[in-house]
Amino acid sequence: MRVPPPDFDAAPLRSAPNARFEPAPADGVLPEGFYSTTNLPTWVKSDGHWHMPHQPRMDAALVKAPDGTVWAREMRRVRLGDAVAVGLQEDGREGILVKEGLFDPAGDGAFKFMSSDVSREKPTDYEKIAGLLVEEKAKGGHVLWVTGPALVHARAREDLAWFVAHGYVGALLAGNAVAVHDIEASLFGTTLGMTGAGETVPLGHGAHLRAINRIRAAGGIAPAVRQGILRDGVMHACVVHQTPFVLCGSIRDDGPLPEVVPDVLDAQDAMRPHAARATAAVFIATALHAIAVGNMLPSFVVDPDGWLRPLPVVCVDASEFVVSKLRDRGTHQAFGVVTNAQDFLRLLRLAVQATPAAATGL
Repeated sequence: MRVPPPDFDAAPLRSAPNARFEPAPADGVLPEGFYSTTNLPTWVKSDGHWHMPHQPRMDAALVKAPDGTVWAREMRRVRLGDAVAVGLQEDGREGILVKEGLFDPAGDGAFKFMSSDVSREKPTDYEKIAGLLVEEKAKGGHVLWVTGPALVHARAREDLAWFVAHGYVGALLAGNAVAVHDIEASLFGTTLGMTGAGETVPLGHGAHLRAINRIRAAGGIAPAVRQGILRDGVMHACVVHQTPFVLCGSIRDDGPLPEVVPDVLDAQDAMRPHAARATAAVFIATALHAIAVGNMLPSFVVDPDGWLRPLPVVCVDASEFVVSKLRDRGTHQAFGVVTNAQDFLRLLRLAVQATPAAATGL
């Protein structure tokens, strides 16, 4: 569903005042009464014109740059004296307009928490998800894939590598463990010392450390691919097909791999450009990464002609909890699939391969 932007020449928006901006009192501190953003379509009136903020996301402030553009900025990125929008009304009367229910006029599209409705008994329309991926690829969309290590343990790495190789992954966002276990599987045929049959191997507990050590010795993942050390898997596919990836660090990381961004705020900065470009997202087997990226995403995409459409988010996990948690934290447009990663990726791959547009190479 696509909808046009509001008619700002019609009453009452035509006579709405400019938004008020007040200077930030200190680095990382917002003025009292600042407007707190949602992930819904938002416009700000400045210098007599309505604008959509750049890099929209929830839980941010609206900052007016010296050139007059307005940006959604996290509190920590605001600097002393920055012009920050203030106001508590979202109907335009204070120069800030937020559109609720834009893609579901008959429903309740308000931004809110605790609104989940997910069940493992709900059927999954793999053909519809496959059609989404094929369509996004055809029009040059940027689909984010956010994954957890359970994907690798569930023996779904070959299928994810297939999606990377065939252009259905705009960027991969994950943690150190996803890459480590994918590389361990490539080098030793195990993940955390466990074979594909679920059996442990002697001294297998150290296999992931040996994998990390080998990649560190090679100088990183890409050098390991060029040197012929890493020959298959998800990370190999990302390097070979030049698919960008961001590996975020955590307290429990081993190694980590050279490409891992150990500072979480630096990692968020590395993910932001991909979130800003996203036209769809697939979250698989990860709670924290899914919620983190979900918080960075708007709920909409603006097409080149100015019309808006929903930004689809598919969240896959073996438990309803993760899907519910994601929606409860504001990503209300997320569609939940309660199943394991291996089944989901294999069935989705088959559905994509069976899509006529995919067969023609579109």
